[in-house]
Amino acid sequence: MNMLIYLIPVALFLGGLGLAAFLWSLKNGQYDDLDGAAWRIIDDGEDRPG
Repeated sequence: MNMLIYLIPVALFLGGLGLAAFLWSLKNGQYDDLDGAAWRIIDDGEDRPG
């Protein structure tokens, strides 16, 4: 039971850290072009003149 005194603040801190990282990625435009990333994975690049 004494371990909960340490584990609960650690879990809250790590959750807050994850939330801060997610909000930072939203602010920096990480999720702006989801369709473009999906098509770049599928494209094999063979249609380019070489």
